[in-house]
Amino acid sequence: MTQASGAQQATEKSLEAMRKFSETYAQRTGTYFCSDLGTTAVVIEGLAKHKDDLGAPLCPCRYYEDKEAEVAAAYWNCPCVPMRERKECHCMLFLTPDNPFAGDQQTITVDQIRTETDKF
Repeated sequence: MTQASGAQQATEKSLEAMRKFSETYAQRTGTYFCSDLGTTAVVIEGLAKHKDDLGAPLCPCRYYEDKEAEVAAAYWNCPCVPMRERKECHCMLFLTPDNPFAGDQQTITVDQIRTETDKF
């Protein structure tokens, strides 16, 4: 499968792993997915793609000169240090209930992710 932009999608195995991780982490930390399902889907897809390509779920919302070095440093591997320490998610995947962009969901299906990411 390819996206309209020609970018290869993450494998089903990595996508499912990142979906499950995201749900579990949101529930464990009392955070919620973005009210815009597309944002949640794109971030989970990006994490899964990095897991496929780099072996770790490197934050997909940042630019890196050297992705392999960033994976080794682990600072931006999800959940990143700012999220673990202060519940600050740059990607807007894990949002505290007081965040104006927080939705009320802590779950998402693979079909929802694929439907949203296929729009691009």
